[in-house]
Amino acid sequence: MGMIMAVSFTRYGRLYYLDPGGISPRVGDKVLVPTEYGPEVAECVWPPQYVSEDIEGLPVCQGFATEEHLARDEANRRRRAEAKSVSRRLIKRHGLPMKVVAVDYLDAENVFTVYFSAPHRVDFRALVRDLARNLRARVELRQIGPRDEARLQGGIGPCGRELCCATFLKDFEPVWVRMAKDQDLPVNPLRIAGACGRLMCCLKYEHPLYQEFRESAPPVGAAVDTPEGPGTVVGHNVPTDSVVVRLDQSGRRCVCPRASVCASRKEYEARYGEAEPAEAMSVPRNGPAVPRDEPPAAGHPEGPVPAGSGPAGEPATARSGHDGVLAAAGGERNEPVAAVGDRPGEPATAASDRPGGSARAPGDQAGEPVEADGERHDR
Repeated sequence: MGMIMAVSFTRYGRLYYLDPGGISPRVGDKVLVPTEYGPEVAECVWPPQYVSEDIEGLPVCQGFATEEHLARDEANRRRRAEAKSVSRRLIKRHGLPMKVVAVDYLDAENVFTVYFSAPHRVDFRALVRDLARNLRARVELRQIGPRDEARLQGGIGPCGRELCCATFLKDFEPVWVRMAKDQDLPVNPLRIAGACGRLMCCLKYEHPLYQEFRESAPPVGAAVDTPEGPGTVVGHNVPTDSVVVRLDQSGRRCVCPRASVCASRKEYEARYGEAEPAEAMSVPRNGPAVPRDEPPAAGHPEGPVPAGSGPAGEPATARSGHDGVLAAAGGERNEPVAAVGDRPGEPATAASDRPGGSARAPGDQAGEPVEADGERHDR
């Protein structure tokens, strides 16, 4: 467990996580963030707080920003705004198809970096000379793509939230139209494109959630049993982990949780949940299962059988067949039962009494356990 805080260099910009070190800034305080070119002033967005995960390798906050740091940061902001205005004016004068996106300035080296977007490659050699002459500094021009342009400018996405690339996404991963089809989205560029004009990044990191849902949920058109009656699946709702079912009797549509209509889940609950076979069977502690609606068989009293003895004082032997649960002397229901040999009439012995022996029943193969329902299962 460690402490973590988040800062941003611009209002509503990308969040950067730091180790607060020995300070406790509040929201809105100016702090120093270590960078490649020295400490820079940033605003605290999240105050220091404990997190359960072990976080290592985070840069350590270098303390609160002083008046000198704030004055230097304000001067750099004015220089960046001036460079952006001069760049736009000179681009228009040269008639180049360029759009200035952002400008960065390093006061220690007196270097301006101008980020621009263009539909194709641009010859800006004359523009660079004019910019260096007007700004009295070294100028670098870097062309970026549509996604980087949206990340630097920021904005609101189709979902109504801030752009993912401008807040928390670090790298751009490839996105395919197939992902939109798997998420039941219309293959319409206006519906699946982001602010950059490319496919939305959320299609990529939400795709595994839809794949996991489809592997376990019943497909569309499957007949299922719901708490309100049988019906047919007509749709999925992955964010809420539910399916839409049209009831056979009334034709009404209802939304059911995936677990309530999942076949494997219902089988598990029927076998191990509330609907156990014990509801329909009366099982003595040390005797075989006897149906409640039938009288007990001869030699099998309702009460417990003393340990070490079977019916009528005979040695306890494993019982197999179609009467349900196997029971042995002193054993619980659904326990594996062992017998010594295949010859009838030989008394049953615990598996621990036989060196290297394993539980088996008469007529079964050696070393194979017998389950409570009389069937063999490989463990």
